[in-house]
Amino acid sequence: MQMTPMVQSFVMHFGEMGSRWGVNRTVGQIFALLVVNEQPLNAEDLGSALSISRGNVSMGVKELQSWRLVKPVHLPGERKEYYIADGSLWDMATKVLEERRKREVDPTLSVLRDLMMDSPGNEAEEYAQGKMRELHDMLEVFTKWSHDLQNMSQENLMTLMKLGAGVGKVLDMKDRILNN
Repeated sequence: MQMTPMVQSFVMHFGEMGSRWGVNRTVGQIFALLVVNEQPLNAEDLGSALSISRGNVSMGVKELQSWRLVKPVHLPGERKEYYIADGSLWDMATKVLEERRKREVDPTLSVLRDLMMDSPGNEAEEYAQGKMRELHDMLEVFTKWSHDLQNMSQENLMTLMKLGAGVGKVLDMKDRILNN
């Protein structure tokens, strides 16, 4: 499979960004390629386009499936397994947020809860526990807010985001007026 220069640029950039987001470069590239292709791709297509081994394709696809971002599809008359990006871009963004919460935020909340149950042994631990409580409370609010956003319709979420951008402009204008 041959990528156009535009698609290749996107896929390569997404691979670099993936490594910053906590997935390896190859996983990011596989995901990007599946997102921008209208037709399902098989492991051979993915490996050929990205110049990676079938083993790397297999591991990358499995990781993307664990994030619920890619799903296998079977084409009539084909014995090979094909893959597509699972859902709209909004669906996928929601899945990433949910998975990151499960993998990163929930375990941190659990540890913080356990540590806050302990009796502090001295003033330093009492201070540390206070900071842990602040972090816990902030993560709890973030988690609830994130959950509420995930349950909004795409239309309402887009409206809310546009309102947020407008609020930022109003606050900037207020600051400029007050500082003059």
